[in-house]
Amino acid sequence: MVNPPSDSELREALEPALAEAGSAPPRLIRRRASQYRTSFPLEELELTLADGAELRLAFKRLEWDALSAEARLAKPEFLHDPLREPAVYATLLAPAALGAPRYYGSLADPDAGRHWLFIEWVEGRELYQVGERELWEAVAAWLGAMHCRFGERLDQGEGLHLFDYDRGHYRRWIDRALAFAAAPGQPPSRLRSVESLAPRYEATSEELLALPRTIIHGEFYASNVLVGGDPAQPRVAPVDWELTASAPGVIDLAALVSGSWSGEDREAIAAAYRTTAGPFSPSPRELDLARLYLAVQWLGWAEPSWNPPPGQRQDWLAEALSLAEGLGL
Repeated sequence: MVNPPSDSELREALEPALAEAGSAPPRLIRRRASQYRTSFPLEELELTLADGAELRLAFKRLEWDALSAEARLAKPEFLHDPLREPAVYATLLAPAALGAPRYYGSLADPDAGRHWLFIEWVEGRELYQVGERELWEAVAAWLGAMHCRFGERLDQGEGLHLFDYDRGHYRRWIDRALAFAAAPGQPPSRLRSVESLAPRYEATSEELLALPRTIIHGEFYASNVLVGGDPAQPRVAPVDWELTASAPGVIDLAALVSGSWSGEDREAIAAAYRTTAGPFSPSPRELDLARLYLAVQWLGWAEPSWNPPPGQRQDWLAEALSLAEGLGL
């Protein structure tokens, strides 16, 4: 893992970024490691600007070598592109003004091994800490509106290094899941189960390929969504746009409702999404297809030697098999 930059290196990168954003240069920089959970190193910056204004930013390092050994084990390297997230903030999110953190600039210096991102530090709770279903429904409605807006402007994603959920993308995850299930030390029963799942998953991917596309966040899990302000009209500020993609919007919705929701609660959140999603509104079957895709994605996510944190552990194989059975695949 590469050491963080010095204060002088950070200042050198911040000054032109702030100038382009219309802010005065920093007179004083206070920095500390963030408690927010993200795979890449994240710092909270408290700036006193030359004009006396105060500014709080999130400083995220996006180079692969900045990851710890454990984080590299948990993150498939083929997903990594340090140019994607800054481009999404600058080109998609900034002009859309949907509530995502404000973009303050980035640094891309491959020769020096530096890929940095500066965005607004948003005060809010991570959605997984929120118990009120009404706030989850508000987030779902925000998500539907985002998908509807970007679906009408899908060409805005051109040149932004977005993932393409094509047939090869879907196939990659089941191939990885099969390889991991066949790894030394894995019980034969697990491989048999994944092998039985493979043809049903292929049918799932074909149905998903037929759905209309928009631009999706790609990891719209509750831990990546900040909510703040008035609970009646909350600010919804998703972060970690590293895996933004051209794909069916229902993929994001499936991530949002993943976990141990009751069927009634999951449907209420999905119903809120449908109120704003327009042509991207999924049927209950399409939502279950997307949930099955995500379960297989997690089966193929990381080597069997990786153990997810206690709060993130889930039996994705059991969920995938149950969903396939329920879908009649």
